[in-house]
Amino acid sequence: MALQASERSAITPGPGLRFSRGLLTVSIAVILLFAAGAVLAPTSVDHSALLGMLPFAAVLAIAAVGQTLVVQQGGIDLSVPGAVSLAVVITTHQPAGDDDKLLGALLFGLVVAIGFGIVNGLLIGWRRLNPIVATLGVNALMYAVVLGISGGSPRRTTQLLREVAGGVTFGIPHSVYFGVVVVALAAMVMKTTVGGRRFEAIGANPAAAAATGLPVTRYRAAAYIWAQVLYWLAGVLLAGIIAQPTAFQGDAYLLPSVAAVVLGGTSLLGGRGFLVPTAIAAVFLSQLEQFVLALGVSFAIRTLVEAAALTVGVALYTVDWAAVRRRFAGRRTAATA
Repeated sequence: MALQASERSAITPGPGLRFSRGLLTVSIAVILLFAAGAVLAPTSVDHSALLGMLPFAAVLAIAAVGQTLVVQQGGIDLSVPGAVSLAVVITTHQPAGDDDKLLGALLFGLVVAIGFGIVNGLLIGWRRLNPIVATLGVNALMYAVVLGISGGSPRRTTQLLREVAGGVTFGIPHSVYFGVVVVALAAMVMKTTVGGRRFEAIGANPAAAAATGLPVTRYRAAAYIWAQVLYWLAGVLLAGIIAQPTAFQGDAYLLPSVAAVVLGGTSLLGGRGFLVPTAIAAVFLSQLEQFVLALGVSFAIRTLVEAAALTVGVALYTVDWAAVRRRFAGRRTAATA
């Protein structure tokens, strides 16, 4: 995934939150999806269905924010399934249903997540390994720990975590509040602080950033560490939302986390990230899954729909359509000459 500076999109860092094309596109897509659901599958947009969808959308949004940080540095994180599953297993198996042991389990899970984030950061930031190879290997190591702790068997979460993560206040699931806070804080740090603007500048052009004295390696490694922290939080919330989560609960979050990043308008080549549109894209993908489920299609079709959404996102924001049009126009001109 090492890309030359000339292949990366230019960036003009500056203060403040900015309106993006991705925000407009994904917002329209969400509106159209809900409209289609109201007409073709009314059960997908009723009150109970939305209450069931929003918690998982919040979990996906948090995981997608972590993936966005990695993608901004020109990488991709394939350790999402292992990270989320490991957080779920530690949160459910270590307390063994005892509320008094929950805090210790959460802290232990956070330390483990940071540790694996450091491993990813060392392998990719300092050792310059390919992000796909490094994170895939770390993901396998995480699953080994998952099997070592759980033996592959599920366990019920504690009552306290079910109330905190799976409860509802003012008609809104608690996980949604967590998701909003995470996205808002991450967006503010990224867009309004010096460190955030440097982070985006390094992702957009690491060679130029290094020439100006910015610690490229440190920022690149930090992206993987913070991503693991967010995957841990997503796993903890997931453990509270689902009364008895499986030991492989994170398997369903790799493709959607990447798709949400791309649909939100963040380029896979790195640079500026769009966290709010990414969160909205998480809602879109969660509701899209519920919509196709209400239509009665198979799991294979739902997976193909997610893949199609990722393909559309890549086509919209990564392909230089102006260059494609110029090339075809040049060919037509040459053919008629």
